[in-house]
Order: sequence, then structure tokens, then C-alpha cells
Amino acid sequence: QSLPQQKLLTWLSVLECVEVFAEMGTARVWGEMGRWTIIVLIQLAKAILRLLLLLWYKAGIQTSPPIVPLNREQQQPLHPQDMEDNSSGKDQTYVGRRSSRVVRSLQSTPSLQSRHWGSPQQREESQSRRAEEMNQPPTPLGLQETIAESLYITRPLLHLLSLGVWGQRSWKPWLLSAVLDISSLSLLSDLKDLNRRERAELRRRTILLLYYLLRSPFYDRYSEGRILLLLRLLADYVPGVGFVTRPLMDYLPAWQKIYFYNWG
Repeated sequence: QSLPQQKLLTWLSVLECVEVFAEMGTARVWGEMGRWTIIVLIQLAKAILRLLLLLWYKAGIQTSPPIVPLNREQQQPLHPQDMEDNSSGKDQTYVGRRSSRVVRSLQSTPSLQSRHWGSPQQREESQSRRAEEMNQPPTPLGLQETIAESLYITRPLLHLLSLGVWGQRSWKPWLLSAVLDISSLSLLSDLKDLNRRERAELRRRTILLLYYLLRSPFYDRYSEGRILLLLRLLADYVPGVGFVTRPLMDYLPAWQKIYFYNWG
């Protein structure tokens, strides 16, 4: 990735990290008008950054979060003593004569900071496979797939526009957003030879369609009573589940009021 593309991904990641805090803080200081203003500005900035990545840098299907979190356990460097052992040519493994079982030799036991329970070959293979997956280029998108990804990127802006036109209690913003999400997934479903990250992203988007059961006005009309009843039954009749379901019941009304939890 080029340096400008990395900067765009970094700013996009920062926006996704602070969007909920910005919404809640702005609502506390400037009220509802300030809250919706910051929501529109953040969604507009995210859409511009994503469209630049899609159309200018040909980033393909964009994942969320934009920058994959670092797995510090897998990226942990070798201890200096371990590096010396490797450079000195010591055998890291011992193969049993009868069982042919591969075990780590006592002389090459790594330090406590970098110790793991797999064989050195397994660790090297997993690291190389993970590095190869991370370095795979994005799948080129045709016109149909580019339109589908553009629909997914611009969906939040169209949803906000429809909220301003028809109001928060109308079904039209809910239906418009659902149609755009489903259309985007349908157009992208014909794309073959996706890498692992892109397949995981499409699965994540498909699972997120369940959020429409928790978004107003569907939640207010149909889902709220059934979900609260199910959580109450689990809390009353399943031992130990109440520690999770009761706080969840108290949290749902607050969760419903925050736009970025529902629609971001």
C-alpha cells in the first residue's frame, strides 16, 4: 500500500473508533441539533474516504475495521538469546527413533516471553500463512461490483437524507437502507476468487442484516416486546444467565438511542 492510502486507512480507523464518543459527547454539550450535525459530518467523511479508496486506489471490498488489528502474540519477536541459538545452528527439534514424534530439544527451549506450545515448524507455517493472507492484493472489481460497493458506502448518507425527509418514525428510511444493503450483497455474491479477508467481510455484512430486527421502527413495533420477554424468561428460568440478560435488558433502551450503535 502507498503512503497516502495508509493515511486514508488510518483516518478512517480513527473515525470509526471515536464516532460513538463524538455522538454522545456532542449530544451532551450541544443537544440534539449538535448530535445530528456531528453524525452527518462523520458519515460524510467516512463515505468520502471510502470512495477515494475504492475509486482512486482500487482497494476493492473494504473491511471493517479498515486496518486489521495487530495480533501481538503472533507478531512477537524472538528473544535475543533465541536468535543466538538459531544463528549458532543448534537443532530446534528432536525426532524420536521409534515414535517419529517431533519434540523441541531442551537446548533450543525459547525464553518465557516467546514460548509457545506448538512445534517450531507449526509456528513458522502459521506465521507464513498469515503473512501471505495479509499481503494478498484486493480482488479487482468490475463495474457491477464497484456499483455494489458504492451502494454499501453511500447507504449511511442516503439513510440520513431519508430521515431528514420523512422523519425518524417513518418506515421509508428503514426500507431504503434494507434494500440498499441487500442489493449490495446480491451484486457482490457473483464475485469469485475472493481472498480470506474479503470473504469474512461479506459474511460479517450478511450477519449484520439481523440488526434490522433491532432498528427502529421495526424494533418499536415488533421486536422490543418479544426480545424483552425472551431475555426475562432466560433470566428467570435458566440458572446463571441472568447475570448477562438483566444488564442487557437495562442497556437496550440506551443502545437504541445511539445512532452509531444501530446504523453506523
